[in-house]
Amino acid sequence: MTVYTERAKGSPLADFLSENAQILSIAIFFLACIVFFTIGSSTFLTTGNILNVLRQAAPILIVAVAMTLVIITAGIDLSVGSMIALINALVAILIAAGLPWPIAVLAMLALGALVGLAQGWFVAYQDVPSFIVTLAGLSILRGLALYLTQGYSIPIENVPGFFVLGRGDLFGIPVPALIAVAIAVIGYVVIRSTRYGRRVVAVGSNMEAARRVGMPARWIVASVYMVSGISCAIAGLLIAARLGSGSSNAAVGFELQVIAAVVLGGTSLMGGRGTMLGTVLGTLTIAVIGNGLILMHISPFFTQIVTGAIILIAIWLNTRIFNAKFRLPGLARSKAK
Repeated sequence: MTVYTERAKGSPLADFLSENAQILSIAIFFLACIVFFTIGSSTFLTTGNILNVLRQAAPILIVAVAMTLVIITAGIDLSVGSMIALINALVAILIAAGLPWPIAVLAMLALGALVGLAQGWFVAYQDVPSFIVTLAGLSILRGLALYLTQGYSIPIENVPGFFVLGRGDLFGIPVPALIAVAIAVIGYVVIRSTRYGRRVVAVGSNMEAARRVGMPARWIVASVYMVSGISCAIAGLLIAARLGSGSSNAAVGFELQVIAAVVLGGTSLMGGRGTMLGTVLGTLTIAVIGNGLILMHISPFFTQIVTGAIILIAIWLNTRIFNAKFRLPGLARSKAK
């Protein structure tokens, strides 16, 4: 007869560190970046530059929140940059044609949802790998944006209400940053406190098991791509409002930054695990690195090298250390007797 004994109580500090290791690691790395760039540039920690970083990071954070949901389901969306370019160009064309900007904004949100849902349908209901579907979307959407604009930038003129979305301030804080924070809070609540969020995690952990217990697993998978499409529409609108123009060349390489922010924040590429707080820290880290390198007069092309290295290191940590249930020496839980 097997006798089971109660596991010895572990150290509260060890429990806290093990459960929050990924968040703590990115938080420490983020603070280290701030210290490094503060020392390297006298203008980095100024109020103006901090607000500039927040304004520029807003579109990345908005899409990263949705990408977190996609990756939790063990998927990926490579089309986000091209989707932003299409929205960016199309809203400029519509406003230039005389369509009232509120209607143009609503139309772009609907388009983003429709395109995202179409991609989600292929992934969820036709069992085409998300990598293939969204890679095709990357090419199709960017090509459509190029066709509509013929490669030219479309100016947006005399639309102050629309410009507020990208250039406005409220209580000294950029409007895009406030929108991004609101979306991040919604994402956090969805993952932590809603049935939909729990279903997203369950589907990412084991889609077949989720289906067998009665969850609409395929719809859940399709829906996260719809959410991604809507987030891209919002980001594309903010970029168009900030720059005052629409271009098919907008958001080139954007998907790299978004994926880097999400995996750096600790979301597992294998699915079933993710955190919005980590995504926020990952996004701010990517934004700070890009801004800091420019202020230190380092080539902006070097940012791509750094971003790629961050993705590689983050994935390595994700798969080799955190998934192996890494524990700090001397603080590990006591083993069961």
